[in-house]
Amino acid sequence: MSVTRHFVLAAGGTGGHMVPAHALAGELMRRGHRVALVTDERGARIPGLFDGVQTHIIPAGRLGGGLREMWKAWKDIRAGTAMSRQLYETFDPAAVVGFGGYPALPALRAAFKNRVPTLIHEQNAVLGRVNRLVAGKVTGIATAYPNVERLNPKFDAKTHLVGNPVRAIVREIRNAPFPDLGPDGIFRLLVTGGSQGASILSDVVPDALGLLPLTFRRRLQVTQQCRPEDIEAVRSKYKVLGIPADLATYFTDLPERLAWSHLVIARAGASTIADVTVAGRPAILIPLPSAADDHQTANARELAEVGGARAIKQSNFTPQELSKQMHKLALDPKALLNAAKRSYGVGRPNAAEDLADLVESIGRQPIMDPIPVENLELRPLKGAFA
Repeated sequence: MSVTRHFVLAAGGTGGHMVPAHALAGELMRRGHRVALVTDERGARIPGLFDGVQTHIIPAGRLGGGLREMWKAWKDIRAGTAMSRQLYETFDPAAVVGFGGYPALPALRAAFKNRVPTLIHEQNAVLGRVNRLVAGKVTGIATAYPNVERLNPKFDAKTHLVGNPVRAIVREIRNAPFPDLGPDGIFRLLVTGGSQGASILSDVVPDALGLLPLTFRRRLQVTQQCRPEDIEAVRSKYKVLGIPADLATYFTDLPERLAWSHLVIARAGASTIADVTVAGRPAILIPLPSAADDHQTANARELAEVGGARAIKQSNFTPQELSKQMHKLALDPKALLNAAKRSYGVGRPNAAEDLADLVESIGRQPIMDPIPVENLELRPLKGAFA
């Protein structure tokens, strides 16, 4: 019988940190535990996350810049640490879980001072800055990838591969068959550059689709996220090409659109790749070159190496190159289905449950054994591709 305990989740104010924290919160509450969130003002404003969960906004200094900026950041970190310690005195957490981002640092520092067990979760294939700062002090480290750059091997004994938690609605896609694609069927393409789209996708994707054979273009149906300043120009391009396109700066029903899609063109953010692989969708990935430590290139590597995606460097991302990759994937039904199976094979649909198991075990000995990396090359297929 599960004993109700209290857990604090601390995450920076981006979807990449907040979405997996939200998924863990849902699983812990399903098990009867109480959860509190520590974040910044940006995190508290993200719609549809942590509804009904007590949320605490703390100052979180951003490290970097000159001496004045560093001094202000340190003052904010100290203030955030003090506020977190006050929360722990009343909420009495069994563990504090950090998901990266600057608000996680004061929350974890407070846990160290109060001797509360701690865990960090790294969503990317490169250990983030805050997680690097605290990795030596935390009780355990959870990762989304079997190989994480900048993670010191001396921490292997406390490092556990769980994957990147996704929303329940994404997990439901996994049990449905891959959308039927007959010779004359509609081909649904999903293009997403993050919560606000990406201008380079708006520039390149319509022109690339215009280079495809007319017979295929007539079967295309596009869903694309665009930045507000790009949306009308993109709409005009698709109108000239005669391609039906649903464009928006934000889709609240993105999981449903993922379920309908045959191919995804996207940045290589950790949450995007987790959704794509759990759903079992092939992808063309364009890593964001300015991402910290080039972590999106590292994120794309696993999926590309097994054949579930094609990764294109942004410097090589032209209409001609994208059209060539579309020819290899989209215009060959066997290649498309094979890529879908390989994407499905590296999906980790039980990440939320596995992470919750690890969180519940923190402070007990031994905590969860790491999953052997050698068993993760390509998992046996179940569900939709059985």
